[in-house]
Parts: sequence; structure tokens; C-alpha cells
Amino acid sequence: MTVPPDPLRLCVYATVAALTWLCGPVAVVFFAGLGLAGYLRARRQGLRRSACLLRDVRVVIAYLAMLLVAALIATAGAWWPR
Repeated sequence: MTVPPDPLRLCVYATVAALTWLCGPVAVVFFAGLGLAGYLRARRQGLRRSACLLRDVRVVIAYLAMLLVAALIATAGAWWPR
């Protein structure tokens, strides 16, 4: 009897989406910052290709940096007095 593959990634995606929905841009700041730090460290250690859909680590880093900046702007905008 063959054991089917565990769709753990789908559970992780749903959890991240739920946290983002509940916490808004603050969750995006956290996860984008965490991912950016991880990819920057991996790039310094020699990683050039990623399993991410974007493939090129430089593109992934740029994507995560843009997400982080956008989430920081959204967070500041939400707390900025009008």
C-alpha cells in the first residue's frame, strides 16, 4: 500500500493566509522580513536557484523587499493620524 504525499504546504499556505487576514499588513511585514532575511543569508552562502516559482534568488529577494516596503507603508498609513 502506497502512502499518498502529505499536502503540508497547503496547510502552511492556509495558516499564513489566515494570519495575514487577521493581522493585516503587520503579518506581511513579519513574513516578508523573515523570508527576506532567509534568502539574503542563503544568497551569501551561495544559493543561486530557488525552488520558489520565481527561481532566481535575486528576483525572490526583490519580490520580498517590495512586499516588505508595501506592508510597511500600509502599516504606517493605518496608524498615521488623519
